[in-house]
Amino acid sequence: MRRRLLSVAALLAALVAVPSGPANAAEVLVSQGKTATASSTEIAGAYLASEAVDGNNGTRWASAFTANQWFQVDLGAATAVSRVAINWEAAYARAFTIQLSTDGSAWTNAWSTTTGAGGQQSIALSGTARYVRINLTQRALEAYGYSFWEFQVYSGDAPPTGTARLLSYAKPAQASTWQNDVNCNPCSPDKAFDNDPASRWATSSTNGWVDPGWISVDLGATAQISQVVLQWDPAYARGYQIQVSADNVNWTSIYSTTTGDGLKDVINATGTGRYVRMYGTARSGPYGYSLWEFSIYGTGGNPTTPPAKPADPVFPATRLVFSDEFNGAAGTKPDGAKWTMDPGVPQNGEIQYYTPNGENASMNGAGQLVIEARRQDYQGRQYTSHRMNTSNKFHVQYGRIEARVKVPKGNGLWPAFWLMGDDFLQGRPWPYNGEIDIMEVLGRNTGEAYSTLHAPAYNGAGGYGQKYATVDLSQDFHVWAAEWDSKGIRFFLDGRLVFDAAKETVENTRGPWIYDHKFYLILNLAVGGDFPGPIDATTPFPSRMLVDYVRVYQ
Repeated sequence: MRRRLLSVAALLAALVAVPSGPANAAEVLVSQGKTATASSTEIAGAYLASEAVDGNNGTRWASAFTANQWFQVDLGAATAVSRVAINWEAAYARAFTIQLSTDGSAWTNAWSTTTGAGGQQSIALSGTARYVRINLTQRALEAYGYSFWEFQVYSGDAPPTGTARLLSYAKPAQASTWQNDVNCNPCSPDKAFDNDPASRWATSSTNGWVDPGWISVDLGATAQISQVVLQWDPAYARGYQIQVSADNVNWTSIYSTTTGDGLKDVINATGTGRYVRMYGTARSGPYGYSLWEFSIYGTGGNPTTPPAKPADPVFPATRLVFSDEFNGAAGTKPDGAKWTMDPGVPQNGEIQYYTPNGENASMNGAGQLVIEARRQDYQGRQYTSHRMNTSNKFHVQYGRIEARVKVPKGNGLWPAFWLMGDDFLQGRPWPYNGEIDIMEVLGRNTGEAYSTLHAPAYNGAGGYGQKYATVDLSQDFHVWAAEWDSKGIRFFLDGRLVFDAAKETVENTRGPWIYDHKFYLILNLAVGGDFPGPIDATTPFPSRMLVDYVRVYQ
């Protein structure tokens, strides 16, 4: 049974609050490390079934790319099964059945759905089985198979009834130490509970790079915890416990590991308490401990509801919420009601000056915007070009964002269509605001393009993205698009999926997903710089980036 060390007052309160009767058996994870098999794997020798029962949310099982698949785990003996928890990768199942068996051949259906939504599922069951199988029949992504990071089977009392919700948002937090200096200003404990994955808590760089180190939160009232999610910074814990307490003095461990591997830990552990603590016992390196987010789910407590996200679009999205068709008369400058001109000296080692002038950005009278890079003396520079954005005109969260563009060819040219997080306008520095590059092409090779995400944990040359080969993009117009919702961003070129950035994959392999807020649109043509390299005698001037339209659908 669960044991807690209580103060006298808390003990009396507990005796009054808890009804008489037999004690409940604590729920126990019974599948970890057991023998798992599957109908297939995506790649021979990789994404094995065993990787979904290893307790590591950075490894996963993945199937072949067909609809009918199965995965099962042998618990080793007949076991009273209470719950299955699944941590899906982006390739989740819309339709599947959980089946139980005592002999591995005769199966009983215990639960089924045709409306699976992926993410992290917790499925209450009732039955006795040695073998537990998930029978998968309909894919969410038709081009792929099925994949999950962990498939966990539990025995004992399932989490308390009621709908689990986020209990830790904006609650008072404490820590053993915290950092507040030029490198992390401030990395106070409240940053791990602000539902902002671009802010973090870190132990002090002067006296906190020691073991143990801890961070705790006051949920405001007694709560029944069913899940804890940790999004680690690279300064993660190799060994740690999740602990609960009724009085913020006496602590009981509900989860413990000595093989933590950082990134995202989804811990389906149950316990009761008002206070929850991550108690780090072994650092992964010479630094301290740091968490982007420490999220606690369950029932009870005194939760504060975080700001609601907009509903996910249903793709194909058809409601047009922003567009510019660039149908003005020849020589007309971009529409100031839709676009802000963004003049000035650029970044990234580029050599041009962005001007607001008509020779660098105007309509051509044939239904296109012309962004022109010129060899021209201006403000101490020898080259000019143009950059414009919707920063104080239009912001968007989720939808289909697309543009039809013809790019220039030439060494050192760098056309782009991209988005910046709108908190950049309130002073949050890059890359903490987030950047979504829908299209970048380097003029030295217009037979390939790039789509990339930038965040605090992955940016610049280490951004999370894809380079993809294609036709010579300088010869005609092409449509670049991003379909973006709360589960990820999918990038398309001329209707072909070229990169799928799934939120779960990013969190489990690279770091926090920081794209669940509003962004604004940007068009520009850069000259030179760290990414495209220098211009040379063959680079044509003037060079033109033509934009047929920009559209946003929800």
